[in-house]
Amino acid sequence: MRHLQAACRKLWHSPILLLLYTASIWGCNAVAAKLATGNISPMSLVLLRWLIVCAVLAFFLQQPIRREWPLLRANWRRFLWLGFAGFTGFSALFYLAAYKTTAVNITLLQTSMPPFIMLGAWLFFKEQISSASVAGMIMALCGMVLIASQGRLETLAGLSFNLGDIAIILACLLYAAYTLSIRKRPVMPALVFFFGMSIGGLVTALPLLLAEAMAGYTYWPNATGWWILLFVTFGPTLTAQLAYMRGVELIGPSRASLFPCLVPALGALFAVLILGEPFLFHHGLALVLGLGGVYLAEVRVKLLKPARVA
Repeated sequence: MRHLQAACRKLWHSPILLLLYTASIWGCNAVAAKLATGNISPMSLVLLRWLIVCAVLAFFLQQPIRREWPLLRANWRRFLWLGFAGFTGFSALFYLAAYKTTAVNITLLQTSMPPFIMLGAWLFFKEQISSASVAGMIMALCGMVLIASQGRLETLAGLSFNLGDIAIILACLLYAAYTLSIRKRPVMPALVFFFGMSIGGLVTALPLLLAEAMAGYTYWPNATGWWILLFVTFGPTLTAQLAYMRGVELIGPSRASLFPCLVPALGALFAVLILGEPFLFHHGLALVLGLGGVYLAEVRVKLLKPARVA
């Protein structure tokens, strides 16, 4: 048990491991989204996952929540904003975009998120952006473009843009704002802070589910849908969000923003392993470019060395 506690403590202070875990689980989430079709409706998935997360956190954090309740209540607007920007609003815009635009456009336009975060970190936090960070960002973004175009330049030449593309850009702006916002948070335990954001996510998911139900698109999970819901709840929604939040806290938003560039390539890899989809040359090249970009941007600041434990 002592060794396990030491390993967990070391992991909690190792940003590269936390953020690589986040990118991997978010890559698996793309596979889960494909499997969810016909098994659970999008807004049902969004609302139920935050309902479960809130219930789990409320059960295990009863004393810390009671102790921090005055601070939670005083910052309710902030938690509502963070829950909307990082969780429900972001997800809703992505689901909307999927109905209005192509998968190629969705993947390509996600490349706007890391530059948004890096620019915001420079504008609002005066973070210095090194040439190595810019070079690493460009390399990682090239990997995303490879995934989106499937290695064919003619795919990029035939792109067209519509309302779905605007939705993707708005979603990326929302998540960039969320990433910048979580850098400075009220002085409270990380899990209690996450509980506040989860409540915000749950509350803002309610009108979205209502809109889906009024449009006649809502259906509750079947047996397969429940398994998908459990994975999405405890993987991408709970542990990956906590790891991402901690990674931003340790190294700042601009450096942490590089790691989501790995998600498309990792998603393709997990689609091969789980769904049996073919693994092509451009998948491997995109993964190499993504990992190489992260290494190039971070090696000068010694990210590979775990942060010192206070």
